[in-house]
Amino acid sequence: MEVDGSEAFPVFLRDASVGGAFLETPEALAFGARVTVIVSLPGLADARLPGIVRWNKPTGLGVQFDLLGARETHALTTLMRGNPR
Repeated sequence: MEVDGSEAFPVFLRDASVGGAFLETPEALAFGARVTVIVSLPGLADARLPGIVRWNKPTGLGVQFDLLGARETHALTTLMRGNPR
C-alpha cells in the first residue's frame, strides 16, 4: 500500500469488496489519508486501487475505494465470488 504517494509498505487485505476493504496493518493512518492499495487480483497483476481511510482499529483500518475501472471492478467481483479465473 502507498500513502499519499510515499514508498509502498506491506499490509494484509481482509474483507475486500468493490466498495472498499479492511487492511490489517500495525501502522495507524489518519482519517482521510489518501492511499493506493496495490494487490494481485484474478487476471490483474499489481492492480492499483485508490481510496481513502475511513476508520481505524487497533488491528488495522478501513479504506473506501474511489471510482474503479471496469477491469478492477470485474477482478474484485470475481475474487468475491471465489472464482480465481
